[in-house]
Amino acid sequence: MRLVTVGLLLLLLLVHAELWFGKGGISHVVQLQGQLQAQEQANGAARLRNQRLGAEIDDLKQGLEMVEERARLELGMIEADEVLVQLGRPGKP
Repeated sequence: MRLVTVGLLLLLLLVHAELWFGKGGISHVVQLQGQLQAQEQANGAARLRNQRLGAEIDDLKQGLEMVEERARLELGMIEADEVLVQLGRPGKP
């Protein structure tokens, strides 16, 4: 009877050791929870960026005003009947 008790206690100890230190143990779960939180933050930032890009795409699809504004600011384009005037600082060529 004493041998059975010792055997059961050893098995219980083995199960607890696996629970605390094994692959599915508590330390591993805590580590995975930290990774999950970091990934959720990254997903939130990506979701916000995607919403902004989606709104910009909608603006581009709906009207030409934004396309015209971007062409003027980023590419320096002007319309056919416009005249481009550049002003320089006095005393500098």
